[in-house]
Amino acid sequence: MNIVTRPFAEADRLRLQDAGVHPLLARLYAARRIGSAAELEMDFSRLLPPAALANVERAAKLLADAIAAQKKLLIVADYDADGATACAVGVRALRAFGARVEYLVPNRMELGYGLTPELVDIAAKLGPDLLITVDNGIASVEGVAHAKRLGIATLITDHHLPGDALPEAECIVNPNQPGCAFPSKALAGVGVMFYVMLALRAELRERKAFENKPEPNLASLTDLVALGTVADVVPLDANNRILVAQGLKRLRGGAARPGLAALARAAGRSPANTTCFDLGFILGPRLNAAGRLADMSLGIECLITDDEARAANCAQELDRLNRERRRIEGEMLDEAAAVLDGLQEPPGATVAMFQPGWHQGVVGLIASRVRERVHRPTLCFAKANNGELRGSGRSIPGFHLRDALDLVSKREPGLILRFGGHAQAAGLTIRESDFGRLRDSFERIAAELLPEQARRRVVETDGALEAAYHSLDVAQMLEAQIWGQGFPAPLFCDSFVVEDQRIVGERHLKLRLQKDGRRMEAMWFNALAQNAQPLHGRVRAAYRLGVNEFNGLKRPQITFENVEAA
Repeated sequence: MNIVTRPFAEADRLRLQDAGVHPLLARLYAARRIGSAAELEMDFSRLLPPAALANVERAAKLLADAIAAQKKLLIVADYDADGATACAVGVRALRAFGARVEYLVPNRMELGYGLTPELVDIAAKLGPDLLITVDNGIASVEGVAHAKRLGIATLITDHHLPGDALPEAECIVNPNQPGCAFPSKALAGVGVMFYVMLALRAELRERKAFENKPEPNLASLTDLVALGTVADVVPLDANNRILVAQGLKRLRGGAARPGLAALARAAGRSPANTTCFDLGFILGPRLNAAGRLADMSLGIECLITDDEARAANCAQELDRLNRERRRIEGEMLDEAAAVLDGLQEPPGATVAMFQPGWHQGVVGLIASRVRERVHRPTLCFAKANNGELRGSGRSIPGFHLRDALDLVSKREPGLILRFGGHAQAAGLTIRESDFGRLRDSFERIAAELLPEQARRRVVETDGALEAAYHSLDVAQMLEAQIWGQGFPAPLFCDSFVVEDQRIVGERHLKLRLQKDGRRMEAMWFNALAQNAQPLHGRVRAAYRLGVNEFNGLKRPQITFENVEAA
């Protein structure tokens, strides 16, 4: 591991500070390549225009025609937070526009991912005229073809990377499809659907659909867009930061959807104090728990209902499922750790793991945990039906996971039955009998493509944090900003003397520290799960400054992320 400090242009820092940005934020933003205060403006008017998104106007006309003819629309959702929020945005907006629309979401344990022919057969029983995929569909060549044979048209809205062949859908809206010049390739699935709804509203305006009734306020859906965007861990480029900022504004202002407010309360959080951390690590996991362990319909119902009692009931059940998910994850993580404990380093460039008792809905989380521990591209698998394994992968900087799986499939045709994803996360299905062959092939590809230097973990920090900034005011200021993938939350680096430590909650360390004559406390979450050794004397730590609230009392808290001997 190598802890380094992010560089920044001093001219950018001074320019931001001179424009009135807090001195600490000026340094942090300059290190994230923000050069002017104008780049920090989060007004809705600064969003990229929908017309720049390929085929979005065609999609709008298709939907407007369907609404005018009162055709039956069916949204086919994905079973994660991005898919659930995208579905909720579509259902809420289309119903506000007067459409007849319902939704269908596959059970991940039974049907797997995407618009499969089997899912089309289930959808066909509902009698739709048009299928609308959200957060999936770009790889559903067979499913779209099957729908076409049944006389059902398909509109694909997705953000995943396409394969060699595109489905023969009526229309495809995806910023990552060939020929799309949309400047933000980082839109989440919910962002794509939101843009389609913006274009549809513009098309309906042209058709004078709102002459005798109020025009729906699509900005009211940005809380859903913010949740799906952060929870899906897409890069927070300028456009995505605006979407997230607008959604947080609604949440903090008391204008959230009832389901989101109920989810926050079920987790013991106040909607008025919602942060990006809450979206990614508190609300997102609770919503995801439905898709991981049960049926994401529960999560979608929570997001589309306007009945506060119904929303509260859904949120409580999602909270219960999340507790169960954490229990299962802990058991699986213990099994994975037992395999890894004998290894100082992975045997090669990758890790691929399979345990017969692992749960399909949780292998992605285990892959992420293992990746964090060993800093290698990681694939984790669980049993599926018909002698198959379903896997989820997480990667490290410098290794494009989806492209690597594509190369495996080309070199060994038939080895991977289905796959899809992004640079840093992907999913795949193989035969159980082929696990060893897949593991070896994946290792060979990574050995070729992953440079030796990329296998060494580099922890980028924002350097030391002045003693005067270890305060509640500064911690609250930092939490109020927009941080996420590609625009990382501040991570500082300092040396401390460890005076005392104790284990809490079986996996975590609570530390008493001393720095420059000042005593402070810190937490190191999941320290024991990372195979951390007890800390002694002076250490150098990469840490975050946050707010700890207990019994109504708030105070600043240091949270260790990485530690090395000073």
